[in-house]
Amino acid sequence: MSGVAVADNGFVWVPKASVIAREAGGRLREFLAQGVETEYKGDVDLVTVADRTVEKLIRGRLGESFPEHGIYGEEGTRERLQGEYRWYVDPLDGTTNFAHGLPHFCVSMGLEHRPVGTADGEDGTLVAAVIYDAMRDELFTAERGKGALLNGKPMKVSSTPELGEALVATGFPSRKRHENPNIHFYQEFTLRSHGVRRAGSAALDLAYTACGRIDAYWEFNLNPWDTAAGILLVEEAGGRVTNFSGGKYGLDSREILASNGLIHGELLGLFSDMFAGRGLEPIPTPQEYAARRMARTAKAV
Repeated sequence: MSGVAVADNGFVWVPKASVIAREAGGRLREFLAQGVETEYKGDVDLVTVADRTVEKLIRGRLGESFPEHGIYGEEGTRERLQGEYRWYVDPLDGTTNFAHGLPHFCVSMGLEHRPVGTADGEDGTLVAAVIYDAMRDELFTAERGKGALLNGKPMKVSSTPELGEALVATGFPSRKRHENPNIHFYQEFTLRSHGVRRAGSAALDLAYTACGRIDAYWEFNLNPWDTAAGILLVEEAGGRVTNFSGGKYGLDSREILASNGLIHGELLGLFSDMFAGRGLEPIPTPQEYAARRMARTAKAV
């Protein structure tokens, strides 16, 4: 484990990574207070001085704390990628929010273990996760097999039993939005749930799924630095993460579905019907939802 001492709470990587994430988050707060300088790295994709500066900071701190670990960052860092461990780093997830002064963004760091012999196109095992929301001072952490924490306290996914009672989240790309099919799914989920939120940070959407603030999250065409930390948080909090067909989610997957597990089958069924163009089940009336709740309550007694 690269000579890293095990912390008293049993966590190996999270203590040092948390210090780095908090320092990075502090720099983001400073940038936001000073005013944000932005530019475009594509037709509509924003990048700020903060993105690049904070990724440089994280790269340096990770190199000091875990000198044998690789780093794969959103803003171009590619270091020691043949190593046994690899950090996926998004120094500022929610750049568009940040650029407009909307205080909903985070630092995201996920650690993958890639044993010797792991092929280039093959995933290793996600073993540590740190997501830090600097504006709310909320630190979401997890290590494989040791549970998930929010500011040091255990967190769990929600117990919402069906989509009709669920609050769900999604996102839309900043580029090629006209080619993205998600608006069709957004409509169906809006009609069939308590509501859909589009807050602009995939990492925080996954963290919120892990701590039970939302019940499920789906999105198309994300990158490893968007999801690596959040996937482990959801799994360690008792949830489930797959692709839209229910198969294993890979870091290069083009679709992600995360939930509390209880409504996952219902979500997969909805995706299956929509992709196949099958007729969807009628949306239950409020009276039918009430009858379902009463039936569950009676069954539990």
